[in-house]
Amino acid sequence: MVSAAMLFTATSCVNDLNVRPIDPNIDMPEDVLNSVGAYQQLLAKCYGGLSVSSSLGPNGDPDISGVDGGFGQYMRALFYLNELPTDEASTCWNDQTIKSLHGLSWTNSDVFVTAMFSRLYYQIGICNEFIRRANLASDDLKGEEMNYMIAQARALRALSYWHAMDMFGNVPFSTEENSVGSTGPDQISRYDLYEWLIEEIAGENGFRSDLRPAASTEYGRTSQEFATMLLAKIYLNAEVYTSNDAEGRAPVTAWSECINECRSLLKSYPALEANYHGLFSADNHQFTNEIIFAVQSDAENIQTYGGSNFVIKSSLVAGNKDWADSLGVDDGWGGVVVTGKFLDRFDDKENDSRYLFTDGTDFTGEDKHDYYIINNSDFGSGMCALKFTNRNADGSRPTSGAAWPNTDYPIFRAADAYLMLAEAQIRNGSLEQDGRDAFNAVRARAGVSSISNITLDDIISERGRELYWENLRRQDLVRFNLLTTGSYLWDWKGGDLNGRSVDERYNIFPIPANEINSNSKLKQNPGY
Repeated sequence: MVSAAMLFTATSCVNDLNVRPIDPNIDMPEDVLNSVGAYQQLLAKCYGGLSVSSSLGPNGDPDISGVDGGFGQYMRALFYLNELPTDEASTCWNDQTIKSLHGLSWTNSDVFVTAMFSRLYYQIGICNEFIRRANLASDDLKGEEMNYMIAQARALRALSYWHAMDMFGNVPFSTEENSVGSTGPDQISRYDLYEWLIEEIAGENGFRSDLRPAASTEYGRTSQEFATMLLAKIYLNAEVYTSNDAEGRAPVTAWSECINECRSLLKSYPALEANYHGLFSADNHQFTNEIIFAVQSDAENIQTYGGSNFVIKSSLVAGNKDWADSLGVDDGWGGVVVTGKFLDRFDDKENDSRYLFTDGTDFTGEDKHDYYIINNSDFGSGMCALKFTNRNADGSRPTSGAAWPNTDYPIFRAADAYLMLAEAQIRNGSLEQDGRDAFNAVRARAGVSSISNITLDDIISERGRELYWENLRRQDLVRFNLLTTGSYLWDWKGGDLNGRSVDERYNIFPIPANEINSNSKLKQNPGY
């Protein structure tokens, strides 16, 4: 369960989150939850669950028994399940079943699938507990600040339920209002969870209205714009989430609703940050003109083997000091590359500022990495991504951090909303001028020419170029019916050098076998 003693501080400019999470294993909640400050400490654990696997530091006992503190960290687990099965990432590592992710051949006992599922429900559980305890607070503690904290916990819970719905479909469901009990929570259909999330975010009693606008929200906290972006993402994928309903309900399309939410976001973020690379730098907390929400890292106080530490170091060859120094870290792990097929999606590599890849010649003087992945067990086979860095936006080194980065990991960015607006309009029947302008604003920032006749193929390519390694690619490929089909192949898709189609069951992950075995209320996803 929750363990003690992690301080959430400093580099990411958080003030109210500069608190020590309460440890329910040591202190009884009713004994310590006697002030607003105490509830702030408990809320810090809800945020910290996205950043670290343990409150005791990167080498401490993980919060979830039996789940590795490295690959079980929220953002690393999210990367494994949403990037490795796609054209955007492959790994040469042979850790347990990791090859099954890019090969789209996992089973219901896959350790990495189980780690993601466990992390999601740990996060949901601590948010539920915060909301439950806050609702039971004494009258003298209730008021605007408590309502604001409850809204934040609800927002974080909604984020995890969205991830659960997106990856696992029909999932266990509990809130602060119901006790799980010894037999485990009931299972909610994907369709019903879709509807619950919309109501939870923006319904009559939705949490969005109790959050604050981004302009008056501390960095690192959820805002009204966070809620709007989450709602837009849910609407964008509505047809996927409501298809194949067991009750026979017709799939829902919500393109108009998505358009409205994206337009709202464009009012809050009327221009994109000019420095694309800076959005993934050690001081990226300054770019609130585009970053809507990010999971925080800090070289001294928020250390993990997941998050930005993972994406930076897994892209570097081990032992090459020049290469490591270029990204502001002490060494590399030599593990993750991109497919050549994904690189082919860049139509103007020379001018596109987002083409941040290397074959190693910049640091070795000789070819070290192949463009296409010929041998998926060799780190030298496949190009390396240099998108995330532990250097500042101006190229300088941060004052602290080489072993651990300061780089926050964006979850929501305004550029995504720009592209979503164009896609939703096309799917709704007519690309309007604001959608065309938004799409081309993303391209203009990258330094490439505008497109006048924008197609859905342009959209999926642009989303890849703009958002790679931001844990959205699997979702995008599913929505475009490209993840499992033979209409788009990439290096080692389906475990084949040239790629092959796979069974459509791999559009969704299985409920882990141990969950099915321990909860008779759960039914497995089709095909597993």
